[in-house]
Amino acid sequence: MERSRRDFLKQAGALGAMAAMGKLSLHAAKSESKHHMHQFHIDHVTAAGRSLRQMQDALASFGLKTENGGPHSNHATEMALLSFPDGSYLELIGLQPKPDPKAVAAHYWNKFIQADAGPCAWAVHVPDVAVEAQRLSTLGVAVTTPARNGRTRMDGVKLDWDFARVGPGPNGTFFPFLIRDITPRENRVYPSGKPTMTAYRGVSKVVIAVKEMDSSVELYRRAYNLPAPATQEDADFGARLAWFKGTPVILAGPNSEKSPLAARVAQFGDAPCAFVLTAAEKGAAAAMPLRSKWFGKQIRWFDPAKLGWRLGVE
Repeated sequence: MERSRRDFLKQAGALGAMAAMGKLSLHAAKSESKHHMHQFHIDHVTAAGRSLRQMQDALASFGLKTENGGPHSNHATEMALLSFPDGSYLELIGLQPKPDPKAVAAHYWNKFIQADAGPCAWAVHVPDVAVEAQRLSTLGVAVTTPARNGRTRMDGVKLDWDFARVGPGPNGTFFPFLIRDITPRENRVYPSGKPTMTAYRGVSKVVIAVKEMDSSVELYRRAYNLPAPATQEDADFGARLAWFKGTPVILAGPNSEKSPLAARVAQFGDAPCAFVLTAAEKGAAAAMPLRSKWFGKQIRWFDPAKLGWRLGVE
């Protein structure tokens, strides 16, 4: 992964040098990047584990109702989702009752699934996957050729979408993967025709654990034309935090070798370690005792010992 980052930074630097020599105009690219920043909408975030039912039960113990979304076409995984009024959702992904062992072993999130790791990936919804993939590719970011994927809901409704993987590491771990629906998006997001939860507006933050903070910040700034992030320390979380204001992205670097984040990054690489929801109803998170204050906002956490991973509310 570090080699991929070095290659990207080298390529991006070369593009800047070409622009300075008049061989490449970056004006349009910068305009596109600024526009993209405003369209940086979370489509969904993913938490992984071996048993879908156990993950659903853990969320239900906090009053977070999920609904089954059906098996994926990969013969390995199935999913459930917790959807919100803003159109984003939390996906739970686990193993199908009788998965194909080879398909499971080949799955890009297999390491997260087998370890019941919780947060593992995220996606952004874009108007055109091919156009956004080309923009990122022009900046030297590795992007797969856009492809079609899908699944069939429990009620038999077929879902199809375009997607592309972005950047180093497994799908959607460091950079979000790209997705655009071919079938109506509401069919994917709202299987029952409405959000499963209205006490929370949607997913507002994705916290990505990273080994090297400086290079990670540089990658995000170049890929999305972002300003320098705000930074702070959180001793309880064991992290140095960097938030790109106006985006859902918070990078979290271990503040010591003994930090739990250091062990997580060593095991899973750079990948999400927590998600944050936005409360839509006053007092929705009042009973949650575990708190953090990040960038002037208070975040309350569902009990991670009971849930098995980090999910907060701001």
